[in-house]
Amino acid sequence: MTKRLLLLAGLSILASCSKVGDNEFLITGKAEGIENGKMAILQIQNEAGPVSKDTVKIENGKFEFKGEFKEGPEIGFLVIDGLNNMVPFILENGEIDITVDKDTVQKSKIGGTANNDKFQEYNDGSNVIFKKMIAFRKANQQKFMDAQKAKDTAVMNSLSKQNFGFQKDMDKFSEEFVEKNPTTFLSVLLLENFIGRQTLETDKIVKLYNALSTDVKKTKCGMRVNEHVNRQKAVNTDSVAPDFAAPTPEGKTVSLKESLGKVTIVDFWASWCSPCRQENPNVVALYNEFHAKGLNIIGVSLDKDADKWKEAIAKDKLTWTQVSNLKHWQEPIAKLYNVESIPATFILDASGKIVAKDLRGAELKAKIAELLAK
Repeated sequence: MTKRLLLLAGLSILASCSKVGDNEFLITGKAEGIENGKMAILQIQNEAGPVSKDTVKIENGKFEFKGEFKEGPEIGFLVIDGLNNMVPFILENGEIDITVDKDTVQKSKIGGTANNDKFQEYNDGSNVIFKKMIAFRKANQQKFMDAQKAKDTAVMNSLSKQNFGFQKDMDKFSEEFVEKNPTTFLSVLLLENFIGRQTLETDKIVKLYNALSTDVKKTKCGMRVNEHVNRQKAVNTDSVAPDFAAPTPEGKTVSLKESLGKVTIVDFWASWCSPCRQENPNVVALYNEFHAKGLNIIGVSLDKDADKWKEAIAKDKLTWTQVSNLKHWQEPIAKLYNVESIPATFILDASGKIVAKDLRGAELKAKIAELLAK
């Protein structure tokens, strides 16, 4: 038999050993210590949250899921009846292995496919940081409680800063993982998480996304990140601010174009947003000082209750133009500007070009004064 025939025969044997077809998945699970008859539930993520896809009984510490899957990889969850936490994994074509730790679900192991092997690699690395954080909290819990009773803000702030440092370490680890693994589905999941928490600069997200493989970009999650990246490009500094029009409290439709001054602030806020309301007196003072010199402001509210919106405008003495579609986080202008947290501000020059974003206090005042002096 020639080498070529031997190779083909070997490939044929490997193919015949596979338990799944091209568009199928097989999840083989171990759950030692879980009593017979307990249910294992397979969930997948949709816009409303995790939804059940299949349920099987655990027998002799084992369970198995098998089915068709043509959607491409996506996040899945394994839930065991009676256990508090779920095991996240990547649902994709192929043979997936999950070993459940009934005492500490976070110690469960996943693998079998390339994406799940990488997910486990990520879990192993992040758990090192997580353990350090838990040890720090246990060692300092009483110290923090004593500081609270004594109203010792210096100690409280110091401990909080150290605790926050672990999250920064986790974010750095995640960022480096994405950079090193552009062909791994988990990388785009981590990017979407960064976007949702707004903990990574937009420029870095764009750079990391652009480096991802085509297959990863084509996933549902990849397309969502791509939408974010494209929306962000439209409102980057030096881009012309997208025009919009929306109703005022009186019901008149006003556009950004007709509201432009020599300098214009597009201010995203809401009556229910405490940081926004705390910032409003500073914006009022800024407007009173510079409006006659050419500063205009157009406020875009993410309210959904017209009465509360109007009440807040009157109470905070916001005398500039205000608009809103009263659709809360579904506000189309907020989506147009990729606003995912408030307060958010965009500073425009006379031509409507974005020259700065999210400035506050003295920094904002200095920028306005500089632009008006030109």
